[in-house]
Amino acid sequence: MPKMKTHSATKKRFKITGTGKVAFKKSGRSHLLSSKNAKRRRSLRRQGILPAAVEGHIKKVLPYA
Repeated sequence: MPKMKTHSATKKRFKITGTGKVAFKKSGRSHLLSSKNAKRRRSLRRQGILPAAVEGHIKKVLPYA
């Protein structure tokens, strides 16, 4: 059986945490930050965690992560 290929776009956008959850970088943090309030900017700093319902799809295309 040949090795499975990892989906390149997915590996750039998601990572598997130590506990097996899928983390991602939140959008809206690159520019136009002066119009966003401090609380919103602070929450965008943290990593997002995918819900369990979607997690399986990502893990399927990241077989060796």
